This record gives sequence, structure tokens and C-alpha cells, in this order.
Amino acid sequence: MPNKLLVITGPTAVGKTDFSISLAQALSTEIVSADSRQFYAEIPIGTAAPTTEEMKGIKHHFVGHLSIHDYYNVSMYEQQALEVLKTLFQKHTYVVLTGGSGMYIDVLCNGIDNMPDIDMQLRNRLLQQWKEQGTAACLQQLQELDPVFYNMVDKHNHKRILRALEVCYQTGKPYSESRCKVKVQRDFEIVKICLTMPREQLVERINRRTDKMMEQGLLKEAQSVFPYKHLNALNTVGYRELFDYLEGKTDLDFAIDKIKVNTRRYAKRQMTWFKKEGNDYIFMQSPTIEQVLNII
Repeated sequence: MPNKLLVITGPTAVGKTDFSISLAQALSTEIVSADSRQFYAEIPIGTAAPTTEEMKGIKHHFVGHLSIHDYYNVSMYEQQALEVLKTLFQKHTYVVLTGGSGMYIDVLCNGIDNMPDIDMQLRNRLLQQWKEQGTAACLQQLQELDPVFYNMVDKHNHKRILRALEVCYQTGKPYSESRCKVKVQRDFEIVKICLTMPREQLVERINRRTDKMMEQGLLKEAQSVFPYKHLNALNTVGYRELFDYLEGKTDLDFAIDKIKVNTRRYAKRQMTWFKKEGNDYIFMQSPTIEQVLNII
């Protein structure tokens, strides 16, 4: 049988971690993470990284392997993850890839985008514009130049916003058209499954998980990394809102509510990304392990 990479993804809080661990147990294999938030060792609570107990003896790769101070990008991930898969496929027919970071899944499955070199004057001009006018102004430009990517991008991630604008202005074409034109042929088969659930149920799970994170010590975790709030690794839901509280901009209840709202928005952007892939994904609502094994 050919080696198969089994991708288990979906919006945040849909239950990817538990399902992937159960699937890995059924197949006696290991898990490779494609959750870019869970890469960082200092922030396990806010990123919902699985604990040793939750892993149930299943080895996980790319969970807590970096520091928030480390430089990391999708190209480095592609290279390292392919090396790990090469080793794993020597002893396993199946390997489970799980996480909600669509860009990292795409890079590992399809190869990194062949993007144009960017003129440094253009790059510096856009960076200076962001510093002077802020993210909102850049987002307005992106919405005009590439409404497709505008609907998918993390509205708080100014680096991805600026990167998209660079490509739009450099090529004269939308950034979304430049992404993954030609897929790289991997030496393993890929089965992509996206877990879904009714919106009301997902919202309830997001709210419960946020409350659980606070009980587990999310505020204390945010306080421990507060001096480094400028780092890109911390420019994410859960920390931005608590940093505002720690700076006295909001009260705690408001910050917690904002985490819930912004997490719901993040989940919506994730589903937009996965639906964009069309036939690449099999969408399944609350599947059993047996149903997924039958598909495999």
C-alpha cells in the first residue's frame, strides 16, 4: 500500500485534537502538527496545545518545539516536516497531520508558493504606510485589490496583509491568484478531512473552552509573556485581548468576551479557507473513527 498522509483539520474548537489522537491510536501511528500557534512552548494554554496526558502516548511532532523568540516561517516548516514524514513513513503506512493553520497544511501538501521578488522601495513604502496609517488603511487597500484574500486573512496579522499588498502591487494581479499555481507532487498520497459542526454548537464549544482556559491560568500565562507582546508569535487571539487588559485599556470581563468574539471570527476565516480548497477536502460533521477509516 502507498504511504498516506491523513489531514484532519477544521475550525478552532471543533475537536481536531481528540479526534486525531483517537485516529492515530486506531492506526498505531504518530501525529504531525500543522497548528502554527502550538509551535511555541511558552503559551500552551492559550493555544490549546495537548498535554502529555491528553496525547495518550501518541507521539506529537511540532508541538512546543519553538520559543516565542525564535524566527520561523512556512518554508522552514515545509522542509522540516517533510524530513519528519520521510522518517515516519519508513515505519508507518499512515501518518496523521492535524491543525487549523491552512497555510501550513497547504505548504506541506502542495509546496510553497512561487512568489515574485519584491522591490525594496515598494516594501519600505508599504511598511512606512502601515506605521503611519495603521492596519485598517492597509486592509482597505487589500479589500479593493484582492477581496478574495481579504475575506481569508487574519485582520490583525499586519505581516500577511503587507505581504499580500506587496504581491498585488508588484504583479498587478490579486495575491490570491499567485498562490499555489502549480502543486508539487509528493511521494505519498494525501487524504484531507475537514471536521465541521453546526454554528450554534461550535459557538458554545468556543465559549466553554475560553472559560476553561481562564480557569487553567490563561491570564497568568499572558502576564508571563507580556514583556514580549511585540513578538509576532503573540499577535494572536487570546493574548492581544488580555494584553489590552494588562495595559488598563479594558476590564477583564470585556477582554474575555472579546476573546470569544474574535475566536468565532477566526473560526469563520478558517472555514472560508478550507471551503476555498473545494474538492480537496472531505467535509464531515461529527464523524466516527470507523467512518474515517472506511474513507481511508
